[in-house]
Amino acid sequence: MPAVHHKLLLEDALQDSPQTRSLLSVFEEDSGNLTEYTNQLLHTMQRVFGAQSEMGLATEQLSQQLLDYEKKNFALGKGDEEVVTTLQTFAKTVGELNSLHSELASQMADHMVFPLIQFREKDLTEISTLKEIFGIATDEHEAAMVKYSRLPKKKENEKLKADMVKEVAYTRRKQHQASLQYYCALNALQYRKRVAMLEPMLGYTQAQISFFKKGLELVSKKMENFLSSVSNMTQNIQKQLDAEAEAMRVSQKELLSVEDTVYMPDKETETVSRTLIQKAGYLNIRNKTGLVTTAWDRLFFFTQGGNLMCQPRGAVAGGMVLDLDNSSVMAVECEDRRYCFQITSPSGKTLMILQAESKKEYEEWICTVNNISRQIYLTDNPEAVAIRLNQTAIQAVTPITSFEKRQEGSPNPDRAKPGGVQPAGSDSQKTGAAPEPEDLIAPGTPIQFDIMLPASEFQDQNRAGGRRTNPFGETDECTADSDDSLLQQVFDVRFLGSMAVRCGNNQEVIYEAMRQVLAARAIHNIFRTTEAHLMVTSSSLRLIDPQTQVTRISFQLEEVCQFAAHQENGRLMGFVVEGRDWSDGNEEGEPSFSAFVFESNTEGEKICYTINLAKEITEAKKDPEALAELMKNMPLTNDGKFLLLEPETGDSNSGEGKEDLESEA
Repeated sequence: MPAVHHKLLLEDALQDSPQTRSLLSVFEEDSGNLTEYTNQLLHTMQRVFGAQSEMGLATEQLSQQLLDYEKKNFALGKGDEEVVTTLQTFAKTVGELNSLHSELASQMADHMVFPLIQFREKDLTEISTLKEIFGIATDEHEAAMVKYSRLPKKKENEKLKADMVKEVAYTRRKQHQASLQYYCALNALQYRKRVAMLEPMLGYTQAQISFFKKGLELVSKKMENFLSSVSNMTQNIQKQLDAEAEAMRVSQKELLSVEDTVYMPDKETETVSRTLIQKAGYLNIRNKTGLVTTAWDRLFFFTQGGNLMCQPRGAVAGGMVLDLDNSSVMAVECEDRRYCFQITSPSGKTLMILQAESKKEYEEWICTVNNISRQIYLTDNPEAVAIRLNQTAIQAVTPITSFEKRQEGSPNPDRAKPGGVQPAGSDSQKTGAAPEPEDLIAPGTPIQFDIMLPASEFQDQNRAGGRRTNPFGETDECTADSDDSLLQQVFDVRFLGSMAVRCGNNQEVIYEAMRQVLAARAIHNIFRTTEAHLMVTSSSLRLIDPQTQVTRISFQLEEVCQFAAHQENGRLMGFVVEGRDWSDGNEEGEPSFSAFVFESNTEGEKICYTINLAKEITEAKKDPEALAELMKNMPLTNDGKFLLLEPETGDSNSGEGKEDLESEA
């Protein structure tokens, strides 16, 4: 051990010369650096001790986790019995190593951390305390010397002088004692710091050597054969992995060699399947986030039986969103987005608006929901039924934009030949049971989506009373039928479609016509509707062009044999008109029926009530007494017309809220 060449001489403490003070400042600076370094070293050693303690806790937890592998019951864990046994052996070994780690942590605490803490608390703290005492003694001595130096020369006071001498002697002695203790501690610190630096590392190294020796004995003697078998096992698994990775690489290369069109969301070459009864895929769903704000979320939807299911990303299973039985689906225009469609409940309420990523997905989802809503999945052979109904639907919903395809002399559209048109009261109307759709409407019957008439028919209509009409009941001609003055009511409606039906004595035919018209609009993506004024008078029903006030089409009340509003969607209504079909050459003509479907801004029941009142007036005209009784029981306006309830606030007739209402067709 080399000797210490620099030390503070105790003999110089009393004189307290500048040279001694300069040397003292060197020792004080060294002591400050040593204190700072010791704190840093102690912090580092405490981290090592903390890491070793954490190592013990971690190895204990590791041992427990290895044992818990068997309890996890992995769904894909078949064939892991050998792995479970191996992990149990490792858990036992890790438990033994944990005891060694705990012992190592204890030795580090006793032989590494504790000596350094003792050095800091004992030696360095003592140096700091003695430095403060030495500074105080020096200040007191300096103050006493200042007072002594101020003793007067001319008027000496012996007593005062004696007191000052004693005070100077006392403070100098006190400073001398403090400086001697301080110098001795600083000189001793030069030796103690070396011991303090070496002793912790000696304890740390010895603890590590002891740990390694015990660990080597544990591993080398007991686990050589075991580790060798585990190594062979891992090598075999790695070979299997390499083979599987190569197979996946080849498969990945084949899958990536396809054309870029596979990744395009909207491919024109894809064939649409309209006979699906099951469908799955991602859709965007429209959600309201405020009174007027919306957000679109991309979720995975699939059908299961008669239900629409939704499974958020990351969820284990999906949940039911909607019951699709008897619901309706239709294409809609929403927020300038493509491929949007909405699902409507049987009551007519819009349940949700969805967006597909391609035209194929869009059409297939509409067809699938439509097939499910008709409960095809409950049949014995749903695929065959879906194919048959799809073929029928393609024929039945072929759009025609005029009456040009009517047969000559027949006021009704062409109908399919199979089954013919059965008159009311025939055997096809099953008493006591709901009629089948085929009994109400012949399969393949075309649907007309507007009320445009050819020129000849338009001229006939005008000759038969299709004049320019004021919707408020005022007439320009004094020859107007006075009977119409008893009742005139105008409703804003949108014409959805019309089609030939087989009977006119059953309201079910109106409901079936509504369903087929809405389904046809959804399949063919027909959004536009014909706006019109429906004028109900005491003698006829008239559809009036709202722009030109020209009567587009007119029906006598005697021809209207059925009328009804939708049972659940109150804005839908329709009526059936009876006519004559002379295509078979019969002079009297065969009875034929046509159903007309409308969507109104008001409740359909209100329109039906008005038509029913008009029919009552027509019957009452035959008997003056009955007409007088009817007028007596019904409220009348000042000009003698029947007084009806005003349309509800928000309808177009109210003059308020004339917003464009979105059609539910």
